Order: sequence, then C-alpha cells, then structure tokens
Amino acid sequence: MALGTSETGARLRARVEQAARVLGAVPEAEAARRPAPGKWSKKEILGHLVDSASNNHQRFVRARFQDDLVFPGYEQDDWVAAQRWQERPWRETLELWRLFNLHLAHLIESTPSELALRVHTRHNLHLRAWKPLDEGAPVTLAWFMEDYLGHLEHHLLQAGG
Repeated sequence: MALGTSETGARLRARVEQAARVLGAVPEAEAARRPAPGKWSKKEILGHLVDSASNNHQRFVRARFQDDLVFPGYEQDDWVAAQRWQERPWRETLELWRLFNLHLAHLIESTPSELALRVHTRHNLHLRAWKPLDEGAPVTLAWFMEDYLGHLEHHLLQAGG
C-alpha cells in the first residue's frame, strides 16, 4: 500500500457511506428538481459521479500497466445526457454510485506503493484532473487518486450530501 493511498481509500469509503445515508433521505421529486435552467439535478450530479467513477476506475487500473499517466477523457455533459440520469430511479443511481465508489476505495487501498508514489512527468492530468496542474509537472498516481476524492466532495456538496 502506498503512503496516503490507504488513508485516501478509507476517507473515500467513509465519505461515500455518510453521503449515501444523507442522500438516501432525499425524495425522488427533490432529486429530479433542477435548481435552474441548464443546471444539473441531484440525479444528474450523482449520475455524473458514476461516470467519473467509471472513467477513473479505468485510469487507476491502467496506471498499473503503463509507464505514464496519459488517459482518455470524456465529455461530461454528453455522458450525463446520453445516459439519461434524470430518468433513472434515484435509489438505483444512489446504490450504483455507492457500490462503485466502495470498489474504488478498495482499489485505491490496494495500489502498491511503488506504483502510487512513482513520479511521472509524462501525463495529461493538466487536462484530466479536477485540481489545476501544469503540463509536465511532476505528479504521482496517489495525487490523482486524492484529486478524485476532491472532485467527489465538490459535487456531493452541490447535491446536499
């Protein structure tokens, strides 16, 4: 386990379980309400977080088998629209999000130190990460995993979780 990845995984697990309890009390109609035209509903925010978990799951696994941190991106608005998260039952989306992130916590916690802490300057995280990062700046997979948690927190606050 990498220094910090066990802590990141444990924090992700705890935050997911806490948010799932809070968001589980949100009625379907409230979850579907958009706060303003063009803004995502709670359903769409959580759907976006499922999309983020899906994309980052692949990134975290692929990082084990490649010498860089160069990953494909995705158009988040198009993904939310294509999957029609607004039409999905709130409880199902919540449980999918919860379980996917518990699996990510396990993956993060089981990432070997030599992989998580290896410094990379060949990456495209300046395009993929939530926090700003300069192109070519030294970065680790552990940093990117922590960045994932920051992104999740940001959107949970928007959703009231």
